[in-house]
Amino acid sequence: MRDPAWHPSLLIRASVALHGLALVAVIAEPAQWRWALGAVVINHLLLTAVGLWPRSNWLGPNWTRLPVAAAARNEIALTIDDGPDPLVTPQVLDILDRHAARATFFCVGETAARYPDVCREIVRRGHAVENHSQHHRHHFALQGPRGFLRELEAAQGTLGLITGQRPVFFRAPAGLRNPFLDPVLARLGLTLASWSARGFDTRIGDAARVKHALLHELRGGAILLLHDGNAARTPGGTPVILDVLPAVLEAAAAAGLRFVRLRDALS
Repeated sequence: MRDPAWHPSLLIRASVALHGLALVAVIAEPAQWRWALGAVVINHLLLTAVGLWPRSNWLGPNWTRLPVAAAARNEIALTIDDGPDPLVTPQVLDILDRHAARATFFCVGETAARYPDVCREIVRRGHAVENHSQHHRHHFALQGPRGFLRELEAAQGTLGLITGQRPVFFRAPAGLRNPFLDPVLARLGLTLASWSARGFDTRIGDAARVKHALLHELRGGAILLLHDGNAARTPGGTPVILDVLPAVLEAAAAAGLRFVRLRDALS
């Protein structure tokens, strides 16, 4: 579990200092307001750009790979987003069972409340359910501290009540965020996780392309991302994850890699 004390990143500390210096400069030399405003605007553009970069850790801690010790043990993580889905998730669980693989499911709170039995089945089969927000709204990254806290607390309560386990990881919808998210994560004891490889399988229906993107990054410490919810369909109508997952699991086994849940890698 994450340290509940919030430790601002270097970029956040520098941004706060810049705002203070800009204010002092304007008070001391009002004629310099254009330069001060320009510096602040550039800083905000930088913060926005970093928030649009899902794998960045400039706004705070962010798991893009497993810890070094886990990578040295040839461990790898499979993360599955946007579910649970009443049709796709059970088939994913069956595939994982056949390969004796463990996965981390980032579930949406309101979707889990709609299909609680599917969510409980994920945990019953030895996998982990983590926080992917309560509503998975497209404007998630535009919220302030209260909005983030409301979304994450609601999902913590929903998922914890259904599964009996409180999530310890959070993944932002689409991976997008802003500087107000990290203090909320610290307050709730959540660790932000993104990925090292994804196949864009909510948009790409070509299983071969998705498979190639994931296999290209298949090595110890990798965090792979697929979707059981909102999954794109192949030309034959099959959710892409169902075509891709067996090949990824087989390739990992052939390479001597072992799938673990993200929470297992914490230790």
